[in-house]
Amino acid sequence: MKSGFVLLIGRSNVGKSTLLNTLVGTKIAATSFRAQLTRNIIHGVMNTPEGQAIFVDTPGMFKHKKSELTGKLTEKVKNSLEDIDAIVYIVDPTREIGVEERAVYGMIRHLDIPKILVINKSDLPEKERNHQKAYEAWSKDFEAVLSLSALRGSHITPLKELVMSYLPEGQALYPNEQLTNVDNYFWVAEIIREKAFSVFDKEVPYSLTVNVESIEEKPNIFVIQANILTNEDRYKRIIIGKGGGKLKEIGQMARKELEQALHKKVFLELEVEVDKHWVERI
Repeated sequence: MKSGFVLLIGRSNVGKSTLLNTLVGTKIAATSFRAQLTRNIIHGVMNTPEGQAIFVDTPGMFKHKKSELTGKLTEKVKNSLEDIDAIVYIVDPTREIGVEERAVYGMIRHLDIPKILVINKSDLPEKERNHQKAYEAWSKDFEAVLSLSALRGSHITPLKELVMSYLPEGQALYPNEQLTNVDNYFWVAEIIREKAFSVFDKEVPYSLTVNVESIEEKPNIFVIQANILTNEDRYKRIIIGKGGGKLKEIGQMARKELEQALHKKVFLELEVEVDKHWVERI
């Protein structure tokens, strides 16, 4: 059989986490229209008759704004390039090539491992994908170029087949029933964080994270306690909202998705805390 690690890389908000979830067949990574939602190196395991591919989802390159968080995430991306068997480089043809894109491209173009250029959002009308030709011009630096839709799950099979063809022979690195390296605490936190960003859009900056304190499974219900952490009092007030309305909205959205995934009722207790040093612990 074949097995190996495949890096998913690209600038922020091009659909890496969505593609990871589609390839694996279940939701592992949080997704949002908000850029730079991924902050950790997440593994997603794809098992096929040919073998096992472990996709490594990375934080998006985000050079627009300099901050401690951005610096740490960029360093994680660079470190993730070690011990990789193939690279899937994802681009968004609706966005012009810019500083972030050239930074990612520069990191991988000279690496002597198989590279696949994935042009996402093939489901959009051609007139909206007005930068596609510019990305296709980079094809000489890649073993293959594919156009697909991570969101719709269309034209995914050719990517799976290509990835497996590039992997070396080897044994399975994860048991068949294990689809990721993250535990339930991390996964629940990702869901809550995703919903928080979907509620606030740009009202709250990237300085927000979620810490799950406890998950207790009872016969008919999961009881989950979690804290939303932010680094300033003013953001705490925004997250809670008037009469606790915003926090309640986040909780309702998260609970609905958790119940669908866990097939059981969920009691979710959410609080908001100010922690000025949470970024240092990433």
